[in-house]
Amino acid sequence: MKPKKPSILKTRPPEKALRKDGTRMQYNKVEICGVNTSKLKVLTEKEKTALLLQMRDGSPKEAQKAREELINGNLRLVLSVIQRFTNRGENPDDLFQVGCIGLMKAIDHFDVSQGVRFSTYGVPMIIGEIRRYLRDNNTIRVSRSMRDVAYRAMQAKEKLTAEKGSEPSVEEIAKAIGVKRENVVLALEAIVEPVSLYEPVFSDGGDTIYVMDQVGDKNDDRNWLDEIALKQAVNDLNEREKHILSLRFFQGKTQMEVASEIGISQAQVSRLEKAALDKIKKDL
Repeated sequence: MKPKKPSILKTRPPEKALRKDGTRMQYNKVEICGVNTSKLKVLTEKEKTALLLQMRDGSPKEAQKAREELINGNLRLVLSVIQRFTNRGENPDDLFQVGCIGLMKAIDHFDVSQGVRFSTYGVPMIIGEIRRYLRDNNTIRVSRSMRDVAYRAMQAKEKLTAEKGSEPSVEEIAKAIGVKRENVVLALEAIVEPVSLYEPVFSDGGDTIYVMDQVGDKNDDRNWLDEIALKQAVNDLNEREKHILSLRFFQGKTQMEVASEIGISQAQVSRLEKAALDKIKKDL
């Protein structure tokens, strides 16, 4: 289920911007209370620390005010993070809202005493929230256990990459999380976003190349000859046999439904169907 849109968020309709060559392009701007995102305030680390301390030590009213300032002062951080996920076909507004949820969680759980920059803690929290959203809203429904294995595998991969300085093998990832190699492969493949055949992969200003243009055609002469032979074998059947096979295999009707339609018994339909298939096999 998609998160409820915070009341402070509002999206302006598509606007047109002028390119250097004089053409116009459309884009959407995410706005907060009608303010252009390019004008959002950016807090310094000193200001962030002061507000975080106010959240921790101030009165409830002061803490709430400081929290709101921190959220509004870090929205540019959310915008920068969602750029990594814009090629997944998700609505940018939805990603922005989910990123805001991650930002609020980071603010609520950040420990000032650790002596690290807020962005160092906040960015992974925002990314994690967006990844969970994408995983749970995947176009293809994947079982919870499979998604958990994939999530653990991705965490192990990041950890092993940081430790070794190179990308780990599937065997190393499987060993790290205690799962069979084939299960890791299946889990990671299961959460990959499906790609449309009409997804553009290249454009130089002329004809756009789509995924379907790069999909290889596995048909060969043997495939065409088999298809011709099959058509000929079907044409050699009598009209009743053709009608029965059409009802059974093209319209998906049961033998009982076919029997009722053409006025014979189900046993006769079964015999005629078997005889027609035997003729086709013999011709092939």
